[in-house]
Amino acid sequence: MTDPALTLIAVPNLSEGADEDVLVRVEQGFSPALFLDIHSDPDHGRAVYTLAGPPGDISEGLVSGAAAAMEHIDLTTHEGLHPFVGALDVMPVVYRDESQRGAACAEVLAAAGRIGAELDIPVILYGELATKPEHTERAWLRQGGWRRLAERIESGEVTPDFGPSRAHPTAGVILASARPPLVAFNLDLEGGDLELAKSAAAAVRESDGGLPGVRAIGLHLEKRDCFQVSTNVHDHRLTPLRDVVEAVREHARIAEAELVGLAPEAAFQRFPEDLPLRGFSPERQLLENALRSIS
Repeated sequence: MTDPALTLIAVPNLSEGADEDVLVRVEQGFSPALFLDIHSDPDHGRAVYTLAGPPGDISEGLVSGAAAAMEHIDLTTHEGLHPFVGALDVMPVVYRDESQRGAACAEVLAAAGRIGAELDIPVILYGELATKPEHTERAWLRQGGWRRLAERIESGEVTPDFGPSRAHPTAGVILASARPPLVAFNLDLEGGDLELAKSAAAAVRESDGGLPGVRAIGLHLEKRDCFQVSTNVHDHRLTPLRDVVEAVREHARIAEAELVGLAPEAAFQRFPEDLPLRGFSPERQLLENALRSIS
């Protein structure tokens, strides 16, 4: 049982989406943090875990989870559509309101310091914890992939905030931050092609003049043989999911949607009733319900 007011959320992303044995071993590695959810995808080559717990348990779980990821994942053989630079690729700690922000920052900094010192994996702070303006966006750090980031660290262009001044030879680099809830949300297109998926993604992407706080890429998922617009919505209050759906529908027909991990209930206000949400479980995937289940 946990006190909801003291409960923090962590959403570590793993560069593995198919090997069930690895996914379970890393899940177990995140203890003592409580496991709430996993979303894995073999095409993306990625798994998104949602963890919960009080301060102390979260940082401890991220350190032990990073150790498990390092043990079981070798980036030199990893394949996946999702951009990545590390075996444990990103480890954001989420604060649900401003009263939790300080605790969330402290937890991610404690975990990052220990990972750098104990596991010899470099950690770079991004987002609101970035120590350089160019480190704010993960996309800038991921340009060219993990091997290119290793070269940029070696040349001095990029300096890790914790750990060695070189990428780990098999586990790469970890990106870390504290942030409010982010909604990872995918839209599978009805027919179309890769160019259509990419153009629809560009239309909603903030950096190309689209919706505020939206990051998006267009993909072809070979195993499911469909085209997808994969998005991260950084502020669901500013851009609710219905706006993302409506904007993509201006360019392509949508077959179904998919929530990756958990999201606040408010993100789904006035969500289009005619659009199926594949595998969606309100009890498990709405953040408020998931937290009530452990309180």
